[in-house]
Amino acid sequence: MAACSPPAPSANPAANVAVDPAKTLAVGYFGFAKSNAFAQGVFVGVQQAAKANNAHATFVDSNFDAQKQVQQIQDAVTSHQFDVMVVQANDNQALIAPLTQAVKAGITVVTEFSIVGTKFDTIEPQIPGTISIVDLPTSNGKALGEMAKQACGTVAGDTCQVAYLEGFKSLPLDNARTDAVKAELATDPRIKLVASVEGGYTADQGRKAFQDVSQANPKLNVVIGSSQAITGAAQAAGQTDIKFIGNGSSKSDVEAVKSGKWFSIYINDTVKDGEKATELGLAQARGKKVETAINEAALAPNNGIGTKEALEKSNFVSAYND
Repeated sequence: MAACSPPAPSANPAANVAVDPAKTLAVGYFGFAKSNAFAQGVFVGVQQAAKANNAHATFVDSNFDAQKQVQQIQDAVTSHQFDVMVVQANDNQALIAPLTQAVKAGITVVTEFSIVGTKFDTIEPQIPGTISIVDLPTSNGKALGEMAKQACGTVAGDTCQVAYLEGFKSLPLDNARTDAVKAELATDPRIKLVASVEGGYTADQGRKAFQDVSQANPKLNVVIGSSQAITGAAQAAGQTDIKFIGNGSSKSDVEAVKSGKWFSIYINDTVKDGEKATELGLAQARGKKVETAINEAALAPNNGIGTKEALEKSNFVSAYND
């Protein structure tokens, strides 16, 4: 998993202009939704970095509404309300135009977690002048596949049956992750992918998907999915030898791995991600040259591979609840 690119000059017209270091800057955090615990975890880091770097931060809540987020960004560009925008895209394509306008207006833009652009296999900024600190879906998928291979290594027999509960088949980002999972699983001849079905991002969706898959495949060994979906799947399974792998690292997910209920999870250090995104944005806004492409997995313990051993060794503490 790539970490980050070398520092590079920014194309942001405001980036290399001397700014009075005594001036308090305004950071707009365009998170997924205030109701989303993951976004709130990132905001903790945003606030910490703002406080430490003579700035103040505001959570701009789109409540998962992609078009509302577009309008909010357009309004902020018009009013020049913020010096720095840290953006979690609800729609990775819809934000290309408004964020391009923000850069042209001299606002520093940091895309955080979600890629903004048409390519899902690069951490490089796809809008000139922006900073990209993202969780690459293809790297994420590869990591999930690697954990499944580790889980299968503990299974006796010539075959290890794996089921993958995808997010949503309608989302290009989810499809890129799914392709990466499948490609990694295919490198182990013992693994048989018996199902790849839509598992969604709620416990109810995961429970239903798992019930359908397990009925058709009663000898399942490993199940992968979003941590919310895996929560539902594990509840439906009850006492079982199935090894569950979640994509997400809430407090309850971490505890599930440490207690042995789940095999592993993919880790995002939300606070560190928010901190780093905001630090880079504020530095660039003050005329400094900064790293412009960072894979968030490099900021997490063990490159995001959250086995029980890795979680305990790093003493990882999650900053959010599902």
